Amino acid sequence: MKMIGIIAAMNEEMQQIKNVMTNITEKKIYNLIFFEGSISQRDCVLVECGIGKVNAARTTQIMIDHFDIDYVINIGTAGAIDERLNTTDVVIAEKLAQHDFDITAFGRDKGEITGIGKYVYTDKALLEKCKSVMNSMDKSHEYNVVVGNVASGDIFCTDKKMAQKIGKEFNACCVEMEGAAIGQICFLDEVPFIVIRSISDSPNGKNNMDFDEYLEIASKRAANFLKELLK
Repeated sequence: MKMIGIIAAMNEEMQQIKNVMTNITEKKIYNLIFFEGSISQRDCVLVECGIGKVNAARTTQIMIDHFDIDYVINIGTAGAIDERLNTTDVVIAEKLAQHDFDITAFGRDKGEITGIGKYVYTDKALLEKCKSVMNSMDKSHEYNVVVGNVASGDIFCTDKKMAQKIGKEFNACCVEMEGAAIGQICFLDEVPFIVIRSISDSPNGKNNMDFDEYLEIASKRAANFLKELLK
């Protein structure tokens, strides 16, 4: 039976998802521990990939190789670029780019990857399901859920000017470190995917402290949205 693959970068992000899983069993592949179980009566496999694009891509390929995956969900936290986003708001990615991929010396756009393009697009059907969940959610909650572009790169962005530049180049509302790499593997392997991120901080020179403060609650809100999605 096909499973939903769920990938989180950090243990704190993964634990919040694990908290909404039932009937959990473990399977170790290489040095990764995959947790098989159910969320909202859907068969799932959950793994912590580690921070950064290489870890994310490696883990995604291992998951696809060893499990019968229906689609992949990357879930976790991100730093806000769009000033309209508040801490713990949730962003659903429509498309993602690798902001630190640069072959402009060969006449390419910043972020453009040969054979893929500047962006990798999330699955249309999954995106529509996310929008449906957004529309059905109780509007009295204290955070917003939005659809937008996400930029990924191997840097924890603390510089506001850098964040603004990334936002302008890729029309991105937030920045993180794994989503576009997971999307690239899914695109190459023809596996549908979606990326769900909750805002933990904003690049402002001290957002490492904000990240530590809001990581848990942001991760919990992303996990709760996932639970609603899988219903």
